[in-house]
Amino acid sequence: MNRQITFFDRLLSLGLARVTEAAAMASADFVGHGDEKAADQAAVNAMRDQLNLLDIHGRVVIGEGERDEAPMLYIGEEVGTGNGPAVDIALDPLEGTTLTAKDMPNALTVIAMAPRGTLLHAPDVYMDKLAIGPGYKKNVVTLEMSPTERVHALAKAKGVDPHDITLCVLERPRHEEMIAELRATGAAIRLITDGDVAGVIHCAEPTTGIDMYMGSGGAPEGVLAASALKCMGGQMWGQLTFRNDDERARADKAGIRDLNRIYARDDMVTSDVIFAATGVTDGSIVSGIKREPGWLTTETILMRSKTGSMRRMTYRNPAEPHHKK
Repeated sequence: MNRQITFFDRLLSLGLARVTEAAAMASADFVGHGDEKAADQAAVNAMRDQLNLLDIHGRVVIGEGERDEAPMLYIGEEVGTGNGPAVDIALDPLEGTTLTAKDMPNALTVIAMAPRGTLLHAPDVYMDKLAIGPGYKKNVVTLEMSPTERVHALAKAKGVDPHDITLCVLERPRHEEMIAELRATGAAIRLITDGDVAGVIHCAEPTTGIDMYMGSGGAPEGVLAASALKCMGGQMWGQLTFRNDDERARADKAGIRDLNRIYARDDMVTSDVIFAATGVTDGSIVSGIKREPGWLTTETILMRSKTGSMRRMTYRNPAEPHHKK
């Protein structure tokens, strides 16, 4: 079969929105109920079912894990009808399982799609990340800079005092020294408990007030965030970090030879990409699922890097009784 079918991102984008909407609605019953695994499994099932309706020859490159640990949406799984373009898919059926279980802000269902071979196959290790929004000259901040130097460089570029810079950082013990250093600059810090795809997107969405994202989190989530920033015009850098030989072996299995490489945004996403995210719980990017008698309403953002466009969509759907789903 000929796989050299054009990647019609405009036609595929609405189908991609349906994928994240379905995953979000499937997890709606689990918001605030304390069961992370059940919420995630419901989202996985729904996302996979919707993906398999799309006319694509899809391959999951960022997914739920290796085949032996994830029965569905595992890395390397083929999805879609097989009748369309060959594409890479990066996904997180529920970005923020803990946020969902605890009904905390910024839980999302997230997916990105690009032509085959253009999304970084990031292993399941940590990635040191740095991101800023659009409108700055290239490499105004870098991973090689210290946290203090980054704050001062961005403040200078923005024409403000470091006191007026706001950063987003994942609240983890490993970041305590960095947070203390950042506070010493006078910058403000918004700490988040989970969900660093949303955290990175914050710096490119003016309404959030976030100027820069910094710190280490999952490498697969880094590729999803880079996909969003490619659509929004922000800058991002990532460098894989390894705690042991097992993690280095994962990188080798993923085809990564230079373990010290710093990836810019366009190294992680080398072609046009489409990105969709639907809110599960209320957040600063999209609203969470709203319930009213007989209805579920979701909000989705849908972005295309080719045009730099962002579409916001509200989807109001009859809520079937749980046993009918």
